[in-house]
Amino acid sequence: MEQYVIDVENACKSYTMGDEHLQVLNNISLKVKKGEFVAIVGPSGSGKSTFMNFIGCLDKVDSGVYLLDGEDVRTLNDNKLSEIRNRKIGFIFQQFNLLSKLTALENVELPLIYRGIPSGERKKRAIEALEKVGLADRRNHLPTQLSGGQQQKVAIARAIVTNPEILLCDEPTGALDTKTSKEIMTLIKKLNAEGRTIVMITHDLGVADQAKRIIRIKDGTLYEERAWLNGDNSKL
Repeated sequence: MEQYVIDVENACKSYTMGDEHLQVLNNISLKVKKGEFVAIVGPSGSGKSTFMNFIGCLDKVDSGVYLLDGEDVRTLNDNKLSEIRNRKIGFIFQQFNLLSKLTALENVELPLIYRGIPSGERKKRAIEALEKVGLADRRNHLPTQLSGGQQQKVAIARAIVTNPEILLCDEPTGALDTKTSKEIMTLIKKLNAEGRTIVMITHDLGVADQAKRIIRIKDGTLYEERAWLNGDNSKL
């Protein structure tokens, strides 16, 4: 039986706001194998951010099944969910989410502090992560002293410093210009080539085209799935 890193079956999520009932996810199913690069494409309000929060163990669905690396996420308490997030998942956000009063190095060290890694080991691993994204020489700079692209590279270094199996990228190029976006996507593809499983949400089809699979989501429903087959973007 094939093992999936992410295995979602019939996930539903709704919110009630006043008298209004919003069905955000409607019986969504998705299977992702280890080492895949999947893009989830959809406009604002399509449900893709809710779906990303769900597979990132930041939120739970109302019904459905979610197995993360074979483990049933629904049965886990908040402490266990937090532990899984820190151990298995790295997050990359559109707005970088760096702490402004910490240097690039200190920002990258944060996940290691949560893990209780000793100071010397933390610094060594953080520098290695910054070297991987080409920013070791800027490690003592504050975020305000870095360009948008450099800040995103610091955020990527922070996401990979714990060597997670899965990277979740939420509009990773959304705040960047075209040239810098290409640099970031080259880096993300390199991380995928090293064996990391990547799920990326985006509204940009040009960015999505660089993934190995493209999944479209609209009104909380998965309605089309594509994969790269012999260089052709073919419907599954």
